[in-house]
Amino acid sequence: MMIQAPSLEGLHRLQSPCHISSALNEYGARTRDYIIHYLNSQPKSPYLSELIADYPNRGGKMMRPSICLATACTFGADLEEVVPFAASIELLHNALLIHDDIQDESQERRGLPTLHALHGIPLAINAGDTLLMLALGPLLSQKHHYGGLVGHKLIQLTLRMARETAEGQALDIGWRRDNRLDISSADYLDMVLKKTAWMATIWPAQIGLLIGSNGRVDPTAVIKFGFFLGACFQIQDDLLNLNPSFGYGKEAMGDLYEGKKTLMLIHARENSSPEERKEMDRILTLNRFDRQEEEIVWLHNQMLNKGSIIHARTVAEALGGAALHEFSLVFGHLPASPAKRFIGDLVTWILERDC
Repeated sequence: MMIQAPSLEGLHRLQSPCHISSALNEYGARTRDYIIHYLNSQPKSPYLSELIADYPNRGGKMMRPSICLATACTFGADLEEVVPFAASIELLHNALLIHDDIQDESQERRGLPTLHALHGIPLAINAGDTLLMLALGPLLSQKHHYGGLVGHKLIQLTLRMARETAEGQALDIGWRRDNRLDISSADYLDMVLKKTAWMATIWPAQIGLLIGSNGRVDPTAVIKFGFFLGACFQIQDDLLNLNPSFGYGKEAMGDLYEGKKTLMLIHARENSSPEERKEMDRILTLNRFDRQEEEIVWLHNQMLNKGSIIHARTVAEALGGAALHEFSLVFGHLPASPAKRFIGDLVTWILERDC
């Protein structure tokens, strides 16, 4: 995919707007309060209730529900009416994290052992399945307030997101299972569009846009904005995994241990000598727990020596510029507001975040 971005000169030197953190806290608190009340209203069940509440109670960045809330408010909605939709988004995200951690054999999530590490895979899968179904409750309970057409569109958008996300996850897992070594940067961005952007940024923005405009604005208007923002987020997340700060919440170098085809790994392999590429391929062929620490360090050094880290940051900044351009097209005509400012400044926050 070709990215034509406006100039972002100096963007990488900017500090994240301080209001982003406070807005995330405010939007997150509203969403979290609703989630706690909603989960507490469910029947109590041994080996289940505690598990489905675990990941939501650990916190998180709350970026996804915040995008939904801010987009809806920018287009004229009242914050309180959108909170149930934001809660559905965050609950669904947490349900998918449970399954992702099992599929990736991850050991840490938000600074604590993963759910399957604590309770075993069977109980974790059951909790994830349950949370997936419960996540739809707040959304379904509210959709009738917005008329048949808007309510139907909400379901259509959710089904599209589910399909795209599953296809992206299948690519990520399949590439690792088959040890695909022919993955290009374009393949990576296509995977990120499906696996990350659709759930993390496109769908939340679409839900917010649909509710905020009461169906008057076509939700496809934010797809490009959501893709560029989501891809920028994913690349920064991949970079943080290589050099995590305190509070990152996942194991350092976990992507390399899992053999994930990140933009840095793809670039390093493409720019390696035949001998280096052979050694890289040997390491990537190993099972996750057969990869030794010194082999992971060697892969990391390859990324550093080949300029792969700098390359990934450059691509992320270009994606950020494209996101700002799309933001101006979709949101530029709307009145200034704290919610609109939050959406626009997310780009800088994503590029500068350290956890």
